[in-house]
Amino acid sequence: MTSHLDQVQSFCANQRWFGEKGHDVHVDAMATSAWLSDEGVWPAVRIGFVYCAGPPGAENAIRVYQLPLSYHQAPVDNLGHALIGDWAEQDLDDTRVWVYDALHDKEATPYWLDALTHGRQLAGLEFHPVHAPERTTVVPEDAQSLVLTVEQSNTSLVFGDTALLKVFRRLEPGSNPGVEIESALTEAGSDLVPEVLGSARGSWPRAGGGTDSGELAMMTAFQKNATDGWSYATTSVRDLYAEADLHAEEVGGDFAGESQRLGAATAQVHAELAKALGTDIWEPAQMVEHADAMRRRLEKAIKAVPELAEFGPGLTRAFDALADSGVPVTVQRIHGDFHLGQVLRTIDGWKLIDFEGEPAKSLVERRALDTPIKDIAGMLRSFDYAARSLLADHQGDQQIAYRAAEWANRNRRAFCDGYAEISGTDPRDQNVLLSAFLADKVIYETLYEARNRPSWLPIPLAAAAQLSAT
Repeated sequence: MTSHLDQVQSFCANQRWFGEKGHDVHVDAMATSAWLSDEGVWPAVRIGFVYCAGPPGAENAIRVYQLPLSYHQAPVDNLGHALIGDWAEQDLDDTRVWVYDALHDKEATPYWLDALTHGRQLAGLEFHPVHAPERTTVVPEDAQSLVLTVEQSNTSLVFGDTALLKVFRRLEPGSNPGVEIESALTEAGSDLVPEVLGSARGSWPRAGGGTDSGELAMMTAFQKNATDGWSYATTSVRDLYAEADLHAEEVGGDFAGESQRLGAATAQVHAELAKALGTDIWEPAQMVEHADAMRRRLEKAIKAVPELAEFGPGLTRAFDALADSGVPVTVQRIHGDFHLGQVLRTIDGWKLIDFEGEPAKSLVERRALDTPIKDIAGMLRSFDYAARSLLADHQGDQQIAYRAAEWANRNRRAFCDGYAEISGTDPRDQNVLLSAFLADKVIYETLYEARNRPSWLPIPLAAAAQLSAT
């Protein structure tokens, strides 16, 4: 019989959330948590911690993934897609068991819901309900779970139509910024993020000795009948393309009003974050360091994507201006990976989600203070993407291309107008800072598209040309 580690490795290698696909992967070990289920009850449920080597040269040589496990005494007919393997389990008196990813097992997921609802404490596992000033969401104890298919790096379940449980797959020691920020906003009474209902924290053996601990999951109120910002915005763009002889403001699906409301919501969340988690100042010397880091990212990108080289001098000017600005900058906790896919339009207005920061960055980087201008730059770039991502179906149509640029500019202005109304400060008045962060974002986009979606590479290259010309 194949060893259980070999079976775990084979299963993980075929999962969307497993981030080790670009190199040879070997699962070195798997540790397990305390049992969430009661003794003698089937399925038996606990959490597995899967250890494997990262890519050559990775900062963290050993990476840890969370794999919730449910053990059955016989195969389960409708869970074939979630079968990890079968083996004699030493911790269950060497009983032969069929082991599944427990997040897909409707008999196993009630243990998560019960633990989060009642704040269970087990050896190495802590489940914490969040106590908001006015708790509005109550999750039925018998709510059935359903796995959502939209997640890439984590796994999310919906319990009934009430709660969303996001289970973090790749684990890092320390506080998860999404849990930290969204819980702080919920506790402060914010209605601009989904209400956080609870979170789970766990400990696992550290490779080489010792113990690490960090967040395992977060449960929030599920946003029924919500539309993500990307889908909402691109619907507006399609309406515009269907009426190519009309301007953006003349089309029935004009998005500018929503963009303005989104800008206002963003400013309000930034204000709430500053109040709840504090602020600091970047002195001019620190701005020089950030400008230097941006230049290094540009140099790396040019080596990988030679088409960017002609815009290098123009983009560098934006970073030089940042280094020479000599102006202190107020910094705070921000979203960190802000774009139209990170906002939801609900019946109550816009809500911001997924405050975990850029997935490729370390936990320390994602928890660091930064300027709200970074979030603003990310959203302004997202408007450009929404307009231009659909141009592939209209190659060579200059009128459509003109309308795309018009749509993007109109919605960028509306977003900044809405932000200024609430914050009292117009992001466009911080042109040096905004231009540098826009240029830095375009560099990131260029590398990403070259590696993952070459057909979309013209989008950031067009933005690089525009930014370098200003």
